[in-house]
Amino acid sequence: MAGEIPNLQAEVRTGTGKGAARQARREGNVPGIVYGDGKEPLALNLNYNYLLKQLKAGRFMSTLFNLKVEGQDDVRVICRGVQRDVVKDLPTHVDFMRLHRNSRINLFIHVNFENHEASPGLKRGGTLVIVRPEVELEVTAGDIPDHITVDLTGSNIGDVIHINDIPLPAGVKPTIDRNFVVANISAPSGLRSEENEEAAAEEA
Repeated sequence: MAGEIPNLQAEVRTGTGKGAARQARREGNVPGIVYGDGKEPLALNLNYNYLLKQLKAGRFMSTLFNLKVEGQDDVRVICRGVQRDVVKDLPTHVDFMRLHRNSRINLFIHVNFENHEASPGLKRGGTLVIVRPEVELEVTAGDIPDHITVDLTGSNIGDVIHINDIPLPAGVKPTIDRNFVVANISAPSGLRSEENEEAAAEEA
C-alpha cells in the first residue's frame, strides 16, 4: 500500500461565476472546483502561495491528494486541469476530480533496488545506473503501491533491467506499452577502457 497520501487544504468558495472567481483572486486565492463520483460539484478556494508551492513540487497532475475542506468529509482527488494566465503563466483556476476506491488512475511510483550485495556485477565494481527512479503506472485508487522492487540478485555487468522484468502488484500495469528500460549495470571505467583496447587490437 502507498505511504501517507499528501493533504491538500482548501476552503469552500461562496458564490459562483466570474465575479466570485475575481473576488477570490483579489483575496489571494485561486478558485477551483471538485467534481465527480456522483456528487454535486463543489466550488473551492486555494491559497495562491500554497498552491504555487504544490505546483512547483512537481507531479501535481499525477499525485493523489487527500482534499481537506472544513465542514466537508475528506476525499481523495486528482487534478484534472490547471488554467494559467497566458502572459504570466501563473495559475488562475484548478479542477479536481473525486475518486472512489475502484477508480483507475495513473501515478508515478518509486522504484526500490535491493540485494546489491548479491549482484556479481556490482561486486566486480560495476555501477547501477538508474534510468527511471519512478515509473508511471496505472493503479487502483484504493490500493496504491508505495513502491515497486527490483531484485539485483545475480545481475551482471551489462545486464539491462526492463519494466517487464519487475514483478508488479496485482491490478497494476505500466502506462506505456513498450518494454522500457528502468536500470542497467554498467562496467567500471577501467574495465571499459580495457575492453575498448582489446576491441581496437582485434580490429587492427
